[in-house]
Amino acid sequence: MNPTIPRPRVHLSLSTAALCGILACAAIPAAQAGPDEDDISPDRPGFGATSDVVGRGRVQLETSVQWDRQRDDDVHERTFSTPTLLRFGVADSFELRLETDGRDVIHDVDPASGERTTTVGYADTSLGFKWRLADQQGMRPSLALLGEVDLPSGSRAVRGRGARPAVYLPAGWDLDGGWNLQFMPGIATENDDRGARYRYGFLALALGKELSERWQGYVEVAAPQIASGTHGGTQAAIDGGFMFRLTKDCQLDASLVHGLNHRTPDLGVAFGLSIRH
Repeated sequence: MNPTIPRPRVHLSLSTAALCGILACAAIPAAQAGPDEDDISPDRPGFGATSDVVGRGRVQLETSVQWDRQRDDDVHERTFSTPTLLRFGVADSFELRLETDGRDVIHDVDPASGERTTTVGYADTSLGFKWRLADQQGMRPSLALLGEVDLPSGSRAVRGRGARPAVYLPAGWDLDGGWNLQFMPGIATENDDRGARYRYGFLALALGKELSERWQGYVEVAAPQIASGTHGGTQAAIDGGFMFRLTKDCQLDASLVHGLNHRTPDLGVAFGLSIRH
């Protein structure tokens, strides 16, 4: 979410940040989470989000390192980014969200000439909310409303054009045998080179499985952009991965993405860390 913060910040190396995160997980007192409190439920990995919110008074950080590759007759591009989401629980069913792709490093190679270029910058910020609308009742899914707006606040080289609002409707089913199903449709907006706004659709469907007390797996099919050919066409991908719960408030994840058409990066790899306080 799919799915950008460029402002004054403290810069840490990735290895230092990861070590600090794991140490923070280990330092969270067991007594802080009551015996009946649910385990952490991040919105990563994957394209879609869950219908869960973090809860009143909780703060949740979800961060990662991600590498994408797109290679076809027109472009050879490799992108390194650090997607990060910060979630603030302001009520039992409502949270505020601050999201970014972090620092982008984009390597391009012209297939014809072999010319190489590198673009580096901080991605735009997304401000948003998630409102839990309903809990699951039988086969009626849990439901949430997720709204966000991308702001043109990043480094000039990677900045988007104007504000781009979007709305999504995450739905989820907990099934027998440790299975779960997540479905998220949405509508988002983008501004073209002339500054004209257009809309595009979003769709994600994920099937997850509790493999053990700590391990989970998932597979997902997604169309992160459903648009006309004049606006970039439809993107489609399949992805999957594993999540490992260190504590009730800390989770690691790893995922692999494969693009299903030439408009979508053909390969992506990500490693993430989520912490709840």
